[in-house]
Amino acid sequence: MTNEMTIIEKIIFEKIGKITSPGDIVVLPIDTAMAHDGTAPLMIKSFEEMNAKKVWDSSKAVFVIDHVAPSSNEGTSRLHKMMRDFAKKHGIKLYDIGEGICHQILPEKGHVFPGAIVVGADSHTCTHGAFTAFATGIGSTEMAAVFASGKLWFKVPESIRINVNGKLKGNVMSKDLILYIIGEIKADGATYKAVEFTGNTIKEMSMESRMVMTNMVVEMGGKTGLIETDEKTKVFLEGRVNIPFKEIKADKNAKYSDEMEIEAERIEPMVSCPHSVDNVKPVSEVEGIEVDQVFIGSCTNGRLEDLRIVAKVLRNKKVKTRTIVMPASREVLLNAIKEGIIEELIRAGCVVGVPGCGPCVGSHHGIPSPGDVVVSTTNRNFKGRMGIADAYIYLASPLTAAYAALNGKITIPEVIL
Repeated sequence: MTNEMTIIEKIIFEKIGKITSPGDIVVLPIDTAMAHDGTAPLMIKSFEEMNAKKVWDSSKAVFVIDHVAPSSNEGTSRLHKMMRDFAKKHGIKLYDIGEGICHQILPEKGHVFPGAIVVGADSHTCTHGAFTAFATGIGSTEMAAVFASGKLWFKVPESIRINVNGKLKGNVMSKDLILYIIGEIKADGATYKAVEFTGNTIKEMSMESRMVMTNMVVEMGGKTGLIETDEKTKVFLEGRVNIPFKEIKADKNAKYSDEMEIEAERIEPMVSCPHSVDNVKPVSEVEGIEVDQVFIGSCTNGRLEDLRIVAKVLRNKKVKTRTIVMPASREVLLNAIKEGIIEELIRAGCVVGVPGCGPCVGSHHGIPSPGDVVVSTTNRNFKGRMGIADAYIYLASPLTAAYAALNGKITIPEVIL
């Protein structure tokens, strides 16, 4: 039996010492619980309404102020103060304004590791499956119960295996690949399932590119995205995590509810067209559409790898439309400054903002005008996502976004990777 487990089944087995099957109900101990300024205030209120007196383990609870950071109004400032006061009272870690986006900070600061159970009061917590953690988003009231008890119940999910082999073209990034997959599976095609990404294409990807894949699993309804551990996982976590590195891989005879085979060479630069993430088309089908704004950043594509590519495209050139760039974290920003990337972007005419979520959620910074066409490296494009219902948002890779900024219109990117 034990040689037939998927990655999610193996993680659960390691936690509770019991072989499970999809559909079984399990109660799991939580290794990391995170809430941000969009969800923590309700969590705090619920925690207090439960008459909970203390956080179960202050070393495993994390707050991040990233959605409206710095604050844009008095109301938001009050919510931020509520988080700071709660964190101080209970001795939990709080990453304040400027530290960056929660899903970038957690692995950078050692809160994520293979085999961990990670819950976040944010749907894109599934990002951390790139590090072979069972990571998933939960609601604020559920998070209050986790902060009080350190446990949560789950239904063991079925698993889908997506096997990608071959070499991606030189103008194709992991963002193009995951957009293609979402276009095939659709927005609800993987509901409550664990999505495993396998194959030599995935093995060749950097950790940054793998995080893009798992980040967007929720856009096809997935409970979590997972990639097995390897040397790249180990190297990234060295010096960040204090526990011994654990290898976790699916067994050869593991059973999947569905499998998909993809030839990497066939993937083109892709975009998600308004107003649905699964409305995916090749860039070639929408080429020439004029663009009013470009946003490069977010928990999907605000990492150093992404900024390097954008700087390479824009070096010694000028953008033809307003272009906002927000690094995913302070660490990313500092490294981008050291490499001269930020100077390149500013000279090209980009606006470089504070590490954080920024325009992605439409709470402040870079809200489009009515009727604007926006090319964004974020993960959602439904009406109102960026703060205005009358904008038209195209989701794209950083490379495609950089060419949209350079030319002022959607353009097939040149081969530079």
